[in-house]
Amino acid sequence: MGHTANSHPSICFYIHHHGAGHVMRAISIAGTVQDYPVCFMGSNLKPYAAMISPQIECIHLPMDVPVSTDPVLPEGQPDFLHYSPLGIEGIRERAALMSNVFISRFPMVLIVDVSVEVTMLARLCGIPTIVMLQHGLRNDTAHINAYLSAELLIAPYSASMASAENLERFAGKTCYSGGFSRYSDVDRNDLAKELPGHVAILLGKGGTSIDASFILFLAAHCEQYIFHVIGDEQGELAKNIIWHGQVEDPLDVLCNCEVVIGNAGHNTVMEMADLNKRFICIPEERPFEEQQQKAAILAANGNALVVKASDLYLQKWPGLLDTLCNTAPNWKGVMQKDALQRIGTAIKTTAERLYSS
Repeated sequence: MGHTANSHPSICFYIHHHGAGHVMRAISIAGTVQDYPVCFMGSNLKPYAAMISPQIECIHLPMDVPVSTDPVLPEGQPDFLHYSPLGIEGIRERAALMSNVFISRFPMVLIVDVSVEVTMLARLCGIPTIVMLQHGLRNDTAHINAYLSAELLIAPYSASMASAENLERFAGKTCYSGGFSRYSDVDRNDLAKELPGHVAILLGKGGTSIDASFILFLAAHCEQYIFHVIGDEQGELAKNIIWHGQVEDPLDVLCNCEVVIGNAGHNTVMEMADLNKRFICIPEERPFEEQQQKAAILAANGNALVVKASDLYLQKWPGLLDTLCNTAPNWKGVMQKDALQRIGTAIKTTAERLYSS
């Protein structure tokens, strides 16, 4: 299928399966390129089907992990890739499905959020890529090759939240959009008011050290506070703990609380900034120290109070919460009202530059 003057190239998103952040970001960005044919590819799209526009075709990929029928071949990982085990049928099937998409939807641009291997596969198939920049120590050979091969890098945050290395090396091909979240368009006048002594605890889907035991510990040591727990975890009853379970949109609960405790996942941080919440950030172990780096930047910029996971039971929580509740939140320079429009413009400009001839 060739590109004509009256048609747009396809915009396809590859969406990593870990956590909810990648797919939520893709949904937001896809709304800025609605006049282009759009598709999503990923291994964990089905749980989010109700949130994805029916105009977006979803291509469900098999997982890339070994199963009992796969042969056991020698191990060994080249340093120019992150994940390339030998002999796994799921990887072969994924590559075949993606290659067929590259053929059937050409001309196209692939937005990769995130995978070095998918970025390189697309490039080897002659498909231009746009790669999402994440925080973390990403100066290894595999990441550098992916960034060099991409037509554009999108950092979904402000330059003030970027690592010094990325600012310097890839400045010429990076769009720093500024921060955005699903609450960017919420009218602040419609938000519920904070209730003194109420604290929200966000339990992410990517793995967290904030478990039921710690929540009970926290509640026992901070009896003057009421804790609203949002997530799958359910623990013992306590007079000052409200277990909300998994909530599709916790906006009202978050707005009612003076302080929010959560991890350093990208979407969580941006939602806290959008809602101007006092935030206690607990970075978790993630590949390439992503959350640790992001938390360090937040602490250095005065955006959040950071507590290491190893220190959860060592903190003097009553004094910490008292101090934070008497401190105004500071998210200056983090969010950008037209961040999504900036990303959409950068994507369209790149696509048209590539295929305009």
